[in-house]
Amino acid sequence: MTRVLVIEEDDSRRQRLREEFERNGFGVVEAPHADAVIMDNAQADTVVANTSFAASSNIVAMAAPVPVVLLADSPSIPEAVECMRRGAADYLPRPFQPNALIAAVERAVATADVPADSSAFSPIVGQCDEMQDLLDRVASVAPTGSSILILGESGTGKELIARALHTASLRRHAQVITFNCAAIPETLIEVELFGSDSPSRSATEDATTATRRGLLEAAHGGTLFLDEIGDLPASAQARLVHYLTEGTFRRLGGSETHRIDVRVIAATHRDLRQLTKNGQFREDLFARLNAVSLRVPPLRDRGDDVVAIAQTTLERLADKFNKRGLALSADAIEAMQRYRWPGNVRELENALERAVILCQATTINADMLPIHADASRAAQADAQRESSSSLEGYFLRFVLDNEDHLTETELAKSLGISRKSLWERRQRLNIPRRRTHKRGPRR
Repeated sequence: MTRVLVIEEDDSRRQRLREEFERNGFGVVEAPHADAVIMDNAQADTVVANTSFAASSNIVAMAAPVPVVLLADSPSIPEAVECMRRGAADYLPRPFQPNALIAAVERAVATADVPADSSAFSPIVGQCDEMQDLLDRVASVAPTGSSILILGESGTGKELIARALHTASLRRHAQVITFNCAAIPETLIEVELFGSDSPSRSATEDATTATRRGLLEAAHGGTLFLDEIGDLPASAQARLVHYLTEGTFRRLGGSETHRIDVRVIAATHRDLRQLTKNGQFREDLFARLNAVSLRVPPLRDRGDDVVAIAQTTLERLADKFNKRGLALSADAIEAMQRYRWPGNVRELENALERAVILCQATTINADMLPIHADASRAAQADAQRESSSSLEGYFLRFVLDNEDHLTETELAKSLGISRKSLWERRQRLNIPRRRTHKRGPRR
């Protein structure tokens, strides 16, 4: 039987907690003061206490290694972040649903004796100082449960960092759901995220209700990763900030309020601070997400990581295409080290995949890699002006400088994006495709 130590000064609250736990089959010991944790925590599986004890007695440290679930009378984001930083297993604002408390305790007990997954960082190749600092921060903030904003250029591996955060967190037993805000039409995003309770008609013309669960609800107990959060439309931004503030949401067309427990991790290549100044992104949502931010460095700033990533990727692709034993020549390695990689890791992977497919020998030479010296020089010139330019400005200049001698497919690969994304950004930035007869029809 799971044994819970309940510490609460208010007698009636303490009694209600005892009754709820006993009704769900838990053994309960109760106490009005934090001193009880010293005597009873060795025999308790978890501690449930008021947040006042976290500040006055540092009850999380006193109870260690027994997990502590904290109940907040006056919940706030700063307090929640501080409690999770101290090592609390969970933080529940009052009033809460009884099933939410039971779920939090069961989660705390289930993960208390399970060490952080050592494979959390295994897909990430990075030995440079910038990446080591980033991974140290990931390890530090992953257990806190707070919302996190991941910043970085397209193709740098922001989703890998998000998955590492989930795998190294207390939610690793649950699922992580990924949603790309730029890949879904604006008219469908709210339904996809928040679900719907919309009336429909049956064959007999009787009114019925068609209920659809959204991804936020589906991620209950786990993590929701919102990629390209800068492209989230205003109406969805309002719903998201409400959930991050209150912990509740309503499906579209519905009147019932649902309380769920989901950690939100967001990522973007866009300058959200500038978007807030332009009125394109809500300031309150930016503040919620930016409480903890991580920046993924571009590949051009990662030194020898380029070669390490290339070798790891080559091994994977050689297995995939049954061409084991492939190696990179010295001139290929030198070319990759010189190149600026405007599309970052995604562009490197695309370049190697093309080379592996086309290679008929055992060695990949520089001329097999779709690395264009003129594109690299343009990217380098852009990088030197980067301090005074936006990522969209970089995209604009790169496309205009290279579209005469690169096809749409080659442009997209150089930028590390899909042709569809290239087309969408052309439309957004009003960059029409330039017709040319030099290379024949565009592919």
